[in-house]
Amino acid sequence: MTPAILNTLTQHIVTQLPQTPNQVRRLFHGRGRCFEGLEQITVDFMAGQLFVSLFKEMTSTDEQCLIAELTSWTQHEVWPSSNVKAILMQYRYLPNHPTQAIWGEGEKDLIVDEEGLTFQLSLGRNQNVGLFLDMRYGRRWVTENSQNKRVLNLFAYTCGFSVAAMKGQADLVINLDMAKGALSRGRDNHRLNDHDLNKVNFFAHDIFKSWGKIKKYAPYDLIIIDPPSFQKGSFALTTDYQKILRRLPDLLNEKGQVLACINDPNLPAQFLIDSMQTEAPELDFQYRLENPPEFPDIDVESGLKALIFSKNT
Repeated sequence: MTPAILNTLTQHIVTQLPQTPNQVRRLFHGRGRCFEGLEQITVDFMAGQLFVSLFKEMTSTDEQCLIAELTSWTQHEVWPSSNVKAILMQYRYLPNHPTQAIWGEGEKDLIVDEEGLTFQLSLGRNQNVGLFLDMRYGRRWVTENSQNKRVLNLFAYTCGFSVAAMKGQADLVINLDMAKGALSRGRDNHRLNDHDLNKVNFFAHDIFKSWGKIKKYAPYDLIIIDPPSFQKGSFALTTDYQKILRRLPDLLNEKGQVLACINDPNLPAQFLIDSMQTEAPELDFQYRLENPPEFPDIDVESGLKALIFSKNT
């Protein structure tokens, strides 16, 4: 890792440091392959902490050079006004490896703000902290398109879309995810935003064994599908997504909409468009949401794909 490469990272960070203490935002996205030599590094600002993620093992020399560069940021002239209290490093290629503090004292549990939405994050052993930052525009779209609607949030995780829907004045949100712990955090997220939990339901079920319960609350005005690319024993995107799509026409009202997402770099948006046409021809593709500018990618099809469909009448 050459000084020039490290300087590219430093210059990018010092020009991106926010001034809002509770903000959460991606500051550097090497995973988009737009910065040669930095493809396996991301840096996020999370409520006063810089969260550096490594996605591939480095040589010992390169890692030491990187840590020295990270530490040097604290001497930069913009640092005192940056509100950064700690620099943390996560080794994403090592499962269950604890996050390490490179500088300062990090906090494991944070309350962060994203465009007026409040979320609780956990910076511990879990690889995912509780909020996918590249879905910021997706949550914004849901906020803008949920008023007086009944919303079904599949693969809800910590209920980021549900929080957005309630901010947008949805009438009802149904959250479904197999992970009880994630849904519990989702309930906490709603409480942080002072939402009426009488309008929000949380079901810790396997989606493929729960169609009866899901249909009980139909018809829906908006269905959100944001699945993992692969979840051992429960979901494989290339074979199981279609099983969900074919159910959509019976779950939606006449003017219902669907936000369907793919975050597998090996699958293009056309995979989802074609699958919808085959499994649910009653739904028409409308448009694809842009990804936030802080997630540049050398190939648009490698990044997040968030597509809007609507039921034809």
